[in-house]
Amino acid sequence: MPELPEVETICRGLNQATLDREMLGGDVLLNSTIARSISATDFLTKLKGKSIARWYRRGKYLLAELSQFPEGEREKGKGGEFRDQTPSSSPVPSSFLLPSKAGWLGVHLRMTGQLLWVNRSESLQKHARVRLFFEGNQELRFVDQRTFGQMWYVPPETEVSSTVIGLKLLGPEPFSDEFTTEYLTRKLHRRARPIKTALLDQALIAGLGNIYADETLFLSGVMPTTLCADLTAEQIGRIHTAIIQVLQKAIESGGTTFSNFLNVQGVNGNYGGVAWVYNRAGQPCRTCSATIERIKLAGRSTHFCPACQQ
Repeated sequence: MPELPEVETICRGLNQATLDREMLGGDVLLNSTIARSISATDFLTKLKGKSIARWYRRGKYLLAELSQFPEGEREKGKGGEFRDQTPSSSPVPSSFLLPSKAGWLGVHLRMTGQLLWVNRSESLQKHARVRLFFEGNQELRFVDQRTFGQMWYVPPETEVSSTVIGLKLLGPEPFSDEFTTEYLTRKLHRRARPIKTALLDQALIAGLGNIYADETLFLSGVMPTTLCADLTAEQIGRIHTAIIQVLQKAIESGGTTFSNFLNVQGVNGNYGGVAWVYNRAGQPCRTCSATIERIKLAGRSTHFCPACQQ
C-alpha cells in the first residue's frame, strides 16, 4: 500500500493542483528520503526555480516532468505524445520516459508514504520528511511514517530509468495494449507458484498489489493457492478481465484507505467500503454469505471466499 489505484488517484490530484507553479525551495527533514544519487542540499538546489509540467504514473512510481520556470515549454519532439492527453490519463510506458530538458522528479510512496498539497502555514505532521515550497504559499509535503519512501532528482537530458532504476524491472501496465490474455498466459505457463504470489510480482504486472490481487481472484472465482501451472485458459481469461475491472472500480472510488492512504487533499479513498474480500475475514461473502477466510501466503495476508473461489 499504496497500490496502482491509490497512486493513480494521487497523480490525478497532483496534475490538478501543482502544475506550472514555480518551486521556491524546500526543506528535507529526513535525508534518507532522498535517493543516494544526490545530497539533500543538491536535491533542493536543483529543483529551485523549476516548475512541474506534468505528473505521470508508472506502476507505483510517480514521475513529474520538470520545466524551467517561467519558460516551461517542453522541448518539441520529447514527450510530445502526451500533449493532447488530459491529466486523468497518467499511466505511461517506460519507453516514453525520455530525457527532459529540465529533468524529472521521481517519488515512490512505499508502504506508508503520502503526498499532501497544503498551505505552508498548516501544522507540520509528525512524520513529515520532505517539503517543497511553491509560489502562492503552497507546499507539496511528503509524509512517511515507516520512512521507506523515496524521492529522486533526474538531471536534464538523462534517461529516467538510469536514475530511478526500479523502473527497469516493471512489467506492462494493466491498461496497456501489452497486457493481453495471451501475455498473461505466456507468463504463467508452467510456473510452479501460487497465482496470488504471481500477481504480486511487479515484473509480471506493474502496480498490482495485495488488496487488488485478492479482489481479482475473488471476481475470477480462483483460489489464491492455485498453482499457475494448473490454471486453465478460461481461468486465466477471467483473471485478466478481473484485474482491469477491479482496478477501474478502485480508481473510480479514489483508492482504498485501511490505514495510511490519503489523496493530495488529505481525503480517504472509498473502495474499502465495497471490497469483496480484502480485510473482511470473518464477515459474510457479499455473493453467497459464506464466511470470508484469511490465510498467510508467502508472508502476505490473503482473503478469499471458500465457496465462490475454487
